[in-house]
Amino acid sequence: MNPTRLYLLRHGEVEASYQRVFGGRVDMELSPHGHAQAAALAKFLERVAFDAIYASPMKRAQQTLTPLACQYLRKPTTLPDLHEMDFGVWTGLKWSEVLERYGVNAHQWLEQLDKDAVPGAENTKQVRARVEPCLQRILSECSGKTAAVVCHGGIVRMLLSLLLDMPITKTAAFEIDYASLTVVDHRADKVDLQLLNLTPWRDHL
Repeated sequence: MNPTRLYLLRHGEVEASYQRVFGGRVDMELSPHGHAQAAALAKFLERVAFDAIYASPMKRAQQTLTPLACQYLRKPTTLPDLHEMDFGVWTGLKWSEVLERYGVNAHQWLEQLDKDAVPGAENTKQVRARVEPCLQRILSECSGKTAAVVCHGGIVRMLLSLLLDMPITKTAAFEIDYASLTVVDHRADKVDLQLLNLTPWRDHL
């Protein structure tokens, strides 16, 4: 039986005021460069025949989805629980502000969420509880087929954690750039990471 092939796509670059910021549940838009990244990503994926496309409801994901969705006849499915992680009191703060106020380096964010150490934030167990049913639905509806999932850096990491059966903190070792592409083949008895963090726009924009 063919594997279920998942293309995990992170949204493009966000507007300048939210770069290097814990945006989380802030519903910001893409920057002009982010729109160009999304168009380049869609162009690169013209060769892929997606059987289904799923997406977060947030603006930055939906705007990244738009040029991709225009290439396919099937209507994308928006899954509300694919929204980005909630960073609680860190929401809207720059990485440097979190370091100054809370003594936490931005690169430690997954570890902090995993320990439930950020006031008002979702911990990783809570994120898993809403994302796992989305993944199971996608795998069920697209068994043996090819699907795209347009979402967020934190959600791509959670999906990889679930698919590869690894602690989400270990995904801190992976770069998940703006408008990046990660490909996973899923079988009942085997999961293969085929591609990680490809950025087709990088040499052209």
